[in-house]
Amino acid sequence: MYDISTRKRALALVTQGRSLNSVSRETGISRAAIRSWQNRLEPLPRMVPPDPGPPADECKYAYLLGLYLGDGCISGHPRGTGYYLRIACANSWPGLIEACEIAVRAINPTGCASRTQAQGYVSVVSYSRHWPRLFPQHGPGKKHERHIALEPWQQAIVDAHPWEFIRGLIHSDGCRITNWTTRLVGGEQKRYEYPRYFLTNLSADIIRLFTAALDQVGVEWKMANTRNISVARKASVALMDAHVGPKY
Repeated sequence: MYDISTRKRALALVTQGRSLNSVSRETGISRAAIRSWQNRLEPLPRMVPPDPGPPADECKYAYLLGLYLGDGCISGHPRGTGYYLRIACANSWPGLIEACEIAVRAINPTGCASRTQAQGYVSVVSYSRHWPRLFPQHGPGKKHERHIALEPWQQAIVDAHPWEFIRGLIHSDGCRITNWTTRLVGGEQKRYEYPRYFLTNLSADIIRLFTAALDQVGVEWKMANTRNISVARKASVALMDAHVGPKY
């Protein structure tokens, strides 16, 4: 038998985001007992996590913001104790997966991240109570079905590190490809190849954020259609190659 203060102490540890396993190891109380107390005792007030402040590494935050807007999501813990950030990365790009995990660890106040293998892709997963504050674009539904805008402090980071933001968006929803065309030269058809960058996203708001960053760094772009942005001019492709490059 455990007195009420012991039970409340164990439950307080759980409300701080601790797992049942870790609380059980620390207190010596079985997980089953702690779980039963959650259902029988009155819920304790949720602890309000302190504001984590600005991201510790603004450069990596700008990159992670691009990844999040492209292939990221935030979901709540079933017990309401915190949030999971998940960034989906294709198996084809192991360097991207590594860069994503490094960025997540740098931004998560706990420094924690892990990888979950799925069919065709890896999810870089990280738990924190602070993800909605660090990514206030989080909300119900799909990103392209709701308004996406940066907070002033986020915009200041993107303005200071536009290339990292562009790189994150390209690594999530973009690509570098080689196009080709034929021209008649001296009566003969000759094939010419040229590189091009594309970004594909269904959100008009995210498209605007991307093209605004391109404008800032002097990259010329064209809207191929409502969901595709193309960078094909030689000088602009050279700029993208110097600062972004193909996925790896």
